[in-house]
Amino acid sequence: MKAIGIGTTAVFFVLLGMTCPAFAGQERQGEKQSQPQQRESPHQQASPQQHGQQQPQQRANQPQQHTPQQPRQTQSQPQQHAQQQPRQAQGQVQHAQQSRQVQNRQSDRAQGQRADAQQQRPQERQRAWQDHRAANWQSDHRNWQQRGGYSGYRIPEARFNGYFGVGHSFRIGGLPFLTVGGFPRFQYGGYWFSMVDPWPGDWANNWYESDDCYLAYQDNGYYLFDRRHPGMGIAISVSM
Repeated sequence: MKAIGIGTTAVFFVLLGMTCPAFAGQERQGEKQSQPQQRESPHQQASPQQHGQQQPQQRANQPQQHTPQQPRQTQSQPQQHAQQQPRQAQGQVQHAQQSRQVQNRQSDRAQGQRADAQQQRPQERQRAWQDHRAANWQSDHRNWQQRGGYSGYRIPEARFNGYFGVGHSFRIGGLPFLTVGGFPRFQYGGYWFSMVDPWPGDWANNWYESDDCYLAYQDNGYYLFDRRHPGMGIAISVSM
């Protein structure tokens, strides 16, 4: 019995010696695993502080980035406005030059027409008037409605009332005269008037020199009237 007890005791101590080192190793592994967690925890606690520090820095940097752009924009606006002003001035100068050129061309044409009118001889004038005489005025005459409507230049109303109409008569004989396309043309009041209609054959041969005439606007067109023959309007076209 003593031998069995001694053997049992020896086995117990052998098992105890084997389990103690294993239990000690597990405790060491647990301590090793807990140490990284404890080391990481300071970093995790510090992260909110770092985030809180980054937000003021970002907010402080944003005004610095935005404020330099505003002076640039305000500086660019006067520069653009200053650049636009010379361009507008150049456009106005070009427009004035073009208008002057157009006026010079018109004046040159008017001077050329006046020179041609002055050079035309009385015999040529008489021939042009006689060639434009109607054999039968009732059949040869057509008003502007029959011609499809007046499409020439229109004299401003204030200008027309001041220089034309029944109260303003004149004689064609002493006015500048031209023949264009076989039609007699004379100048009066700053405008040229072309005889579109033929003149009645029963009028005097020199009616354009001896008779008082006037210009009227009626039925949406211009007409020439002779005071010796009221009611007989000759269709005329106006040009500058």
